[in-house]
Amino acid sequence: MTEFITSFENYLTIIGDFLWGLPLIILLMGTHIFLTIRLKFIQRYTFKGIKLSVQKDSEGSGDVSPFGAITTALASTIGAGNIVGVSTAIAAGGPGAVLWMWLTGVFGIATKYAEALLAVKYRVKNEKGEYSGGPMYVCEYGLKSKALGIAFAATAMFSALGSGNMTQANSLSLMVLHNTGIPLWITGLIIAILTAVVIIGGVRSIARFCELLVPFMAFFYVTGCIIILIMNSNLLGQSLKLIFESAFSGHAVAGGFIGATFKEAMRYGIARGLFSNESGQGSAPIIAAAAQTKNPVRQALISSTGTFWDTVVICALTGFVVVSSMEWLKGYSGGQLTNVTFEKIPYYGNIILTVGLVTFAFSTIIGWSYYGEKSVEYLFGIKAVTPYRVIWSIAVFVGAVVPLEFVWKLSDVTNAFMAIPNLLSLILLHNVIYETTKKYLWDGNLDKIGN
Repeated sequence: MTEFITSFENYLTIIGDFLWGLPLIILLMGTHIFLTIRLKFIQRYTFKGIKLSVQKDSEGSGDVSPFGAITTALASTIGAGNIVGVSTAIAAGGPGAVLWMWLTGVFGIATKYAEALLAVKYRVKNEKGEYSGGPMYVCEYGLKSKALGIAFAATAMFSALGSGNMTQANSLSLMVLHNTGIPLWITGLIIAILTAVVIIGGVRSIARFCELLVPFMAFFYVTGCIIILIMNSNLLGQSLKLIFESAFSGHAVAGGFIGATFKEAMRYGIARGLFSNESGQGSAPIIAAAAQTKNPVRQALISSTGTFWDTVVICALTGFVVVSSMEWLKGYSGGQLTNVTFEKIPYYGNIILTVGLVTFAFSTIIGWSYYGEKSVEYLFGIKAVTPYRVIWSIAVFVGAVVPLEFVWKLSDVTNAFMAIPNLLSLILLHNVIYETTKKYLWDGNLDKIGN
């Protein structure tokens, strides 16, 4: 079994290196930049989106509140990628990966906005009277391509099991083992049972859970990061300079050995940036389509703030914390680097890290379950949702005991396959995105009901 996993890992490495080469980096960042320009730097409305996210939109139609939708999206994006993923990017790509990750988030706000707009615009009602939407419906009804919709839904289904489920369960169980000694299988069994309890109630149950958990977990983790930064205050200037310089030139480590190159810093920064904030991946628009909203632009503005909170704030904080610790110079892997960084906080460091990772990872498992089941619903019909929930809960346990490196590599591959059809739909429908934005936002009709 071990030989099979090792062999499969090697194939995943080859595929991942190819997919995350120059072509996909250009497609991803190119889409981010293109939509930023096309939408007149839509990022300037970020704080308007934050304000809208806490307002009730009782006149609109949908299954969950705007706040429920954004917290579910945040639950899905604020996960292991914000902690272990950032450390993994720095370990492999050097400090410069932090800047590329951050830039992916800044420009990715425009892409997250566009995804959500199209998801709400082309959403439909299923047999239960619930809204279903996302890139698969955009491809079918916007691009008139059922085949492309099927391609996205199929890759999303497997990506959900990989990046949204097994990766998170793996990071969670390993962290618990490291800090408490609890065996992987026990942690896996517990989170599998808890997952089943939450997701059995569907989107409303998931949204209610996320509304309670997300604000707590974000505040708790950010506070821990700020404490470490204060402790490392004498190194902050040097760390910031190092991040910017190595983003374009790579870095050299002790003994004259040449470390990460510019290409590696960019590759790992962008790859982990996508893994973390999911802008361009097409996952968050699936929950945005269920939100109660007057028009597509209102929910699009709210959804775009998810990338701001996830990458521009939380990932940047994590990256700054890891780089300022200077522990990355010692050759630690991603998970090890995370542990030694937070251990710098006497007594409470491991508690902050463990609670942060456990809540981040578990919330992501819950949020991504909805993305997976909506993909299954699109492919096989609503009757397939319940069996998928069972499979999802079992996969949580399996992910908890699978080697971390294998899961991360699998996630890189599935994320790339999921992103490609979604990015193509955004580019091909850019005029629809522009005209809808003009109608409701730039022409002052944000409070009007319509599509």
